[in-house]
Amino acid sequence: MLQERRDREEATATFEERIARGITRFSGTMQFVYVHIVVYGFWILINLGVVPGVPKFDPSFVILAMVASVEAIFLSTFILITQNRMSAVAERRAELDLQVSLLAEHEVTKLTTMLSAVAERLGVETEVDEEVEELKEDVAPEAVLDEIEERRQ
Repeated sequence: MLQERRDREEATATFEERIARGITRFSGTMQFVYVHIVVYGFWILINLGVVPGVPKFDPSFVILAMVASVEAIFLSTFILITQNRMSAVAERRAELDLQVSLLAEHEVTKLTTMLSAVAERLGVETEVDEEVEELKEDVAPEAVLDEIEERRQ
């Protein structure tokens, strides 16, 4: 079920996001490093005059520096696009997690209330009776979030 959801999320990605993700995925591999070692290595060797018969085309390495800078700009942009999409997905999942946690908290509160009523009716006393009263109080999500915000400041 979760895999189906992930598949749906992937299917909603735009063409540009898929391209950015693919480039980001490839740029994080050793193959990417090897390609750069070969390409930039040959570029440097040719322009140092080490390769006989091949004329220098960038003896001051200005073009190499420009190519590397432009590549870095585009790579960082693709990585940011991918990170933004991943952040949006993580935000949705965190919100779902919060909703599930709040629902579970509400259900536990109701169960505690019911169990406490059963214990009271049967005349069962425990050493946690004082704590049970506090556990029977429903949690207000807004109050919890406000408290978190106050503590951050």
